[in-house]
Amino acid sequence: MKRLIAAFLATALGLSAAHGQTGQDAAEMARAAARDLAASIGALQEAANDRDRVAALTRTIRSYEDGLVAVREGLRRLSLREAAIREDWETQRDSVARLVAVMTTMENNSGPMLLLHPTGPVGTARSGIILSDVAPALQAEAETLRRDLEEVAGLRRLQESLAITLEEGLHATQEARTALAQAISERRDLPQKFAERPDELRLIVQSIDTLDSFSDLLSDTQIGPQDLPLPFSAREGDLPLPVNGPILRGFNEPDAAGTSRPGILIAAPAGGLVTAPAPATIRYMGPLLDYGNVMILEPEGGYFLVLAGMDVLYGELGQVVPEGSPLGLMPGSAISAAEFVAEAQAGAEPDGSETLYVEIRRLNRPTDPAVWFAQTGE
Repeated sequence: MKRLIAAFLATALGLSAAHGQTGQDAAEMARAAARDLAASIGALQEAANDRDRVAALTRTIRSYEDGLVAVREGLRRLSLREAAIREDWETQRDSVARLVAVMTTMENNSGPMLLLHPTGPVGTARSGIILSDVAPALQAEAETLRRDLEEVAGLRRLQESLAITLEEGLHATQEARTALAQAISERRDLPQKFAERPDELRLIVQSIDTLDSFSDLLSDTQIGPQDLPLPFSAREGDLPLPVNGPILRGFNEPDAAGTSRPGILIAAPAGGLVTAPAPATIRYMGPLLDYGNVMILEPEGGYFLVLAGMDVLYGELGQVVPEGSPLGLMPGSAISAAEFVAEAQAGAEPDGSETLYVEIRRLNRPTDPAVWFAQTGE
């Protein structure tokens, strides 16, 4: 009997200790994510007054989007921690109930009978030892339950705080995107290389039937940026992704309909900001075939970077944009803070309904973009 009680206590206290460590990790991660997100919100509000508003707003919007990824993971871990505590309660409830039942049975017996044992004085002594162990054990279990209840309350407060921070961030980001669009329209500091005229390009677009043929026509003239510290051709495996999100489909990987394209597909947040992975000249921007809105960049003579699927496009034809420069916004509107929290707590992945298609062409031949980006390179 004593060994059974000791085993029960060791198991219960061991579970509580393990869960406590996990809980501390989850709460600290969520707090760190909240601090980073709050800092990015403050930076968003300050960036509108920065001397270089375009760069400042772009940097802080991307920082906020990065913060959302961390907050999503933090909320998921908090939810898992709370579920683990509740599961621990359910597991220990039956064991505690059985111990309480034994104690209740013993209390129903008269006092003198409790001091005696059928096996004699040795049995009576053993019973006394067991009884002396039971009361502290139940007290320890009650203390563990109290700590768990306090932790659950703390987790709930942390989740509510994150929801408030998210709500503030949504408003600040919307204002920052509006300010970014205005700042881009007023920007006059970027070099301009004159290539095809927009009306001539529109006629070309109407006459072509493949992206290959269009990029072949653009290849007749090379106007990529010159005198870069590091040419684009030397940056394989080093480029940042143009948008925050995981890779949904790889190079030449067929989709559900069996159609394959020589590029990668990135899941993007609704309204997410798309930025230039490298300095480049804008060779084309606008609708193209069935790709939707397309931006074709020339980062170096002989190379084209094709980005398709944006809703809003920034820039002008022939403009030379620096690395990290905003190129456009993805379609859709950001979900509310409540919806974000609910999805994160359920462990759901981001919607991913908005996707950015990316191609990299070398001498007008598609090459696997995954090996060019640092996050996906091998």
